[in-house]
Amino acid sequence: MLSEQELLRRQKREELMKMGIDPYPAEMFEVNVTAADIHKNYENDKLNYKSVAIAGRLMSFRIMGSASFVELQDSTGRIQLYFRRDDLCPGDDKTLYNTVFKKLLDIGDIIGVKGYVFTTQTGEVSIHVQEFKILNKSLKPLPVVKEADGKTYDGFTDPELRYRQRYVDLIVNPHVKDIFVKRAKIISTMRRIFDDKGWLEVETPILQPIHGGATARPFKTHHNTLDMPLYMRIANELYLKRLIVGGFDGVYEFGKMFRNEGMDRTHNPEFTSLEFYVAYKDYHWMMNITEEILEKVALAVHGTTKVQSWGNEIDFAGPYERLSIFEAIEKFTGVNVEGKTEEELIAQCKQWGIETDSTMGVAKLIDEIFGAKVEDNLIQPTFIIDYPVEMSPLTKKHRSKPGLVERFELFINGKEVANAYSELNDPIDQRERFEEQLRLAERGDEEAMAMDEDFIRSLEYGMPTTSGIGIGIDRLTMMLTDQTSIQEVLFFPQMRPEKKVEMATEADYVAQGVPAIWVPALQKMGFLTIEALKEANPNKVFNDLGGLRKKLKIDASMPKKEEVEAWIA
Repeated sequence: MLSEQELLRRQKREELMKMGIDPYPAEMFEVNVTAADIHKNYENDKLNYKSVAIAGRLMSFRIMGSASFVELQDSTGRIQLYFRRDDLCPGDDKTLYNTVFKKLLDIGDIIGVKGYVFTTQTGEVSIHVQEFKILNKSLKPLPVVKEADGKTYDGFTDPELRYRQRYVDLIVNPHVKDIFVKRAKIISTMRRIFDDKGWLEVETPILQPIHGGATARPFKTHHNTLDMPLYMRIANELYLKRLIVGGFDGVYEFGKMFRNEGMDRTHNPEFTSLEFYVAYKDYHWMMNITEEILEKVALAVHGTTKVQSWGNEIDFAGPYERLSIFEAIEKFTGVNVEGKTEEELIAQCKQWGIETDSTMGVAKLIDEIFGAKVEDNLIQPTFIIDYPVEMSPLTKKHRSKPGLVERFELFINGKEVANAYSELNDPIDQRERFEEQLRLAERGDEEAMAMDEDFIRSLEYGMPTTSGIGIGIDRLTMMLTDQTSIQEVLFFPQMRPEKKVEMATEADYVAQGVPAIWVPALQKMGFLTIEALKEANPNKVFNDLGGLRKKLKIDASMPKKEEVEAWIA
């Protein structure tokens, strides 16, 4: 079903083509300036703006007879254009202005213009257009977003539409672009830090024969030629550590991960993670460099380490507080759960109203307690360190605290942002940890790790003392751009299937007795199903057909009232 505006735009497209104007030309349009460049530099360098060429999307019209003002938006912002009929059409033929510009252009169309920059009597820097060219005829109208006195009215704000039609969101909500510019700045700043330290950016497999490197439920697929199952990676950790075995001192990867888990304001099944691994380092060193990285990122994005985020002022300058997971639980509950048995932890969970099930071992129970009682309190950047060995199957055992491992997670605004270890490099210990994960899987833990024999084999060749970390780029971006939903920092977040409008076919209407020529008119009235038609008021349908016959240019005599009543019976 096409709206009236969509039908009209299609008619304009046809009219342009009849006039010999291609609404979708193939040749390039050479641009030599941007809107932002003009606004920033024109007043101080007017001589360089006597001949400009710019292209963008038409966002508003003010047509005043033989002269008009238009607002054009390019990738950097908006600029006013001034069209004067006699400049565009110096001869007797005024078609280009009177017909093409005034009647056949719409908001949303993309044009290229050439002219010179000047300042209007009201003091607005503008472009006096001497020639223009249609570069794309838009067939769908943009949402009308009005601004007055610094306020936005009728904004394109429905999240369902914004995330599903991100291309429209970016056009009519310019502030959205700034989020993704900052996201790119976060990544480029990190990449520059790593490159300056001599670490190698690498790529590792996304399709993996064994899902490993994290405890999460994977997406599973099948490779037909090899006749074998494959998994979308839940982490790239085990491949990156293979490269440390191979002799690289430092490797990093910005990569997409995929976890077949729930969706909420901080989780998307496809997400971006940075992981890097450095030989001859430990988790103490990793905490120090994490502070350095985040401080530099905050400065690059905001020019300060203090950032407003989720109603809090977060200071990304180090040093950050460091608490063991047991210290953190005791700090916020008053209860020391260190050394408690599975049965004791279950009892404690029941006392606090925390749900448990039979698949949970000690590690899962402590993790549940921490999530329920501690996480929300960790607003300023905080390292939670020294986890129980059961919670960390890829982590080196603590050098001085039996039963614990050298691991930390970084929490900001109550959310985990990073996870890091002194990496386990003892192949015998690693095999035992994997075997424990297999026992958890047998109990029904769908997130338990699988045995990876090749990874163990790589450790048997020898991996030096190594520290590694994973940082969630999406969550970090949320915090550095003050966004409370992960969907806001992903160009195309995962969405439920779009609901399709139920519509009867032309044959369905004909079977009901409606001549095919009148079907578009009934659909235009909103009768998209036969059931809806049967509930219609025959008199109203008959009366409305007369007006639509002219509007839709239906070349047929009006049906009799008795015929219309028969359609609806």
